[in-house]
Amino acid sequence: MSHSHSHNHSHTHDLNGRNLLISIILNIAITAAQVVGGLLSGSLALLSDALHNFSDVVSLIISYIANKLVRKKASLKRTFGYKRAEILAAFINASTLIIVAILLIVEAVERFQNPQQIESNLVIWLSVVAILGNGFSVLLLKQNADDNMNMKSAYLHLLTDMMASVAVLVGGLLMMFYQIWWIDSVLTFAIAIYLVVMGWDLLKNSFRVLMLFTPEATSIKAIVDDIQTIKPIKNVHHVHIWQLNEQEIHLEAHLDFTEDITLSQFVVILQQIEELVFNKYDINHINIQPEFGKLGDKDIIVQD
Repeated sequence: MSHSHSHNHSHTHDLNGRNLLISIILNIAITAAQVVGGLLSGSLALLSDALHNFSDVVSLIISYIANKLVRKKASLKRTFGYKRAEILAAFINASTLIIVAILLIVEAVERFQNPQQIESNLVIWLSVVAILGNGFSVLLLKQNADDNMNMKSAYLHLLTDMMASVAVLVGGLLMMFYQIWWIDSVLTFAIAIYLVVMGWDLLKNSFRVLMLFTPEATSIKAIVDDIQTIKPIKNVHHVHIWQLNEQEIHLEAHLDFTEDITLSQFVVILQQIEELVFNKYDINHINIQPEFGKLGDKDIIVQD
């Protein structure tokens, strides 16, 4: 039996979809300009930034598709609908962040061993264009980045790319005034390390949700102890708690009662449990199996 809460996310999803579409168009333009500029100038940092921008385009498209899918209604064949589409998009996008970072590290090491003279003027102007374009996209997505993994993954792609462009700009200025050609490789390496750090946390969190792990902030032991204070509950066992998406946390458990209660009594107790776990632990969907005198494993966690 579940505790349902009505939330209207359609307006937010419409805004997210529009902002993602604007960001996709901007990043396609930036990527094209940086590829041409990187080839003409010989700048690895600019080409690496273009590669990252291309990954941004791919990640934004994935996020946009997930944003559309999540609004599809549940059906007999898809009882949860596409509620996990955005979590899956976040996992894919976090993975691409790390893959791109590894490619950049390899290229940076190779170029550092063989530094090349670079046309710094072109690097500077194109990095400024990228900073402005990505900066605008970052502002569009920032509002929903804290409470939506999908939007956060797109936001992180754009934020790290904007910072990468800032690094490219600094490198271009140093090359122009001081002819420090190896700075291009060093900055590329630094950008790549930053991508790994930013991508890992999102990859880990989205993986936890996809694997049905207990949310990190949720204590099963504390929840069980609280539920067992309700009379006439004797034991809470066979517990599963998982996060379906960023709006839904589900609890499934078996309750062993000290007496053979009626169905109407169970409904009253169920309402108490629903209010308890929702108000104290933000769990908004529960499924309880009542038991009396049933033999079997009564451990909190039972391997199915």
